[in-house]
Amino acid sequence: MSDLILHHYALSPFSEKVRAMLGYTGLSWQSVTTDEMPPRPMLAPLAGGYRKIPVAQIGADVFCDTRTITREIARLAGKPELALEGVDDEVRAFVAETDLTLFMAVMMSSVGLRVNIKLFRAMPFGQLLRFFKDRIHIGRTSNVPRMSLKEARAKTREHLADMEARLQGKDWLFGDKPCIADFSAYHALWFLREVAESKTLKDFPAVLAWMDRIKAFGHGESAPLSQEAALDKARQSAPLALPESTLTPALLGKTVQVAPTDYGQVPSKGELVFQGDNRIVLALANAGGSTVHVHFPEAGFAVQSA
Repeated sequence: MSDLILHHYALSPFSEKVRAMLGYTGLSWQSVTTDEMPPRPMLAPLAGGYRKIPVAQIGADVFCDTRTITREIARLAGKPELALEGVDDEVRAFVAETDLTLFMAVMMSSVGLRVNIKLFRAMPFGQLLRFFKDRIHIGRTSNVPRMSLKEARAKTREHLADMEARLQGKDWLFGDKPCIADFSAYHALWFLREVAESKTLKDFPAVLAWMDRIKAFGHGESAPLSQEAALDKARQSAPLALPESTLTPALLGKTVQVAPTDYGQVPSKGELVFQGDNRIVLALANAGGSTVHVHFPEAGFAVQSA
């Protein structure tokens, strides 16, 4: 079994993005099921205040945001096209739009009775109320441009029409094999089809066939792991050596906080030990007295003195 650990929950779209990529690459992984929202007392010592899911872990190295997680998967699988660094500007622009604006539009279009029923089955009533309150708060404090439900549905159909055209006579969005664009486009549509059970996709047969090809990858070989065991693995490990920085940020070696700039803007606090090569790394002392390195992408995150 691989040392790769994924902290996730079943209905998380971004977790599905990573699970599908793990299925495609054939990498084995360890599965830690976490709560749909904070507090997450066993994850906080690993990722600080970072509140989004999924989070990946290899020993005492913790990877926040799917941009850093997919980069690690690309490295482990020897498939550079699964990371933003391994694709061209056209693909990166598609992923940036799909992962944020279009994701929000598709998720808004997914709102309905079927989603609420599945959420009700997934958590107790009191927790469900906290979940809705939490997501409303995220929406109100988000920096993502707001849109009405009508605008979201129109944006979703426009996106699907663009994908339908791209997939004519092709299996994948860019090139002759899947790349990060395919998995970035998949996860929100997975939620729309599998969770919301929306009929919107019926008008886009090429998109549905493409989704079926990704779904057929499955999630790969995984083994369950408890939250306590994942934390113990971090405490029993040392972070991997970092490359020598070619940059010397003014805050290097100082206590800083790092937070997303789009939504879920809760900061993680630690010592800035590396910045460059499209990533930010904090050293964080966890509750057991050991140190973890928490990795964030530079894009979409802000660093400031604590």
